Amino acid sequence: MPQISARNQFLGRVTGLNLGPINAEVSVDIGGGDRMTALITRGSVENLGLQEGSEVQALVKASSVIIVAGEPKLKLSARNQLRGTVADCRKGAVNGEITLQLAGGKTVTATITNASIDALALKEGDPAVAVIKSSSVILGVAL
Repeated sequence: MPQISARNQFLGRVTGLNLGPINAEVSVDIGGGDRMTALITRGSVENLGLQEGSEVQALVKASSVIIVAGEPKLKLSARNQLRGTVADCRKGAVNGEITLQLAGGKTVTATITNASIDALALKEGDPAVAVIKSSSVILGVAL
């Protein structure tokens, strides 16, 4: 796979396709008990040749990841909720990066404001959830 600027890259397998006339929901097992759903066009499903069992890369920009502190008991419309612990929390001039270690060994990184880092009072070892809308997940396949 070529080098890509999207910080979060998850190798996985398609476990389900829900095809509509315009869009499709693609379920991907990214390992370690974690799953992601991508909402892409039906044309993209066809162009990529996706079917159950296809190997895919799920890509998510760090700026598309929302962090929720703790272990919330919330129902959200965002399909992807990856639970983990804070592995790294670094502030920059305006924004910072939060990296969560997922149970299966993978990580997910979010770029959020320093004010949000302070408001959430995040520190290494704290539980947190990375929330990602399915429309923010891009799928790719090897050529």
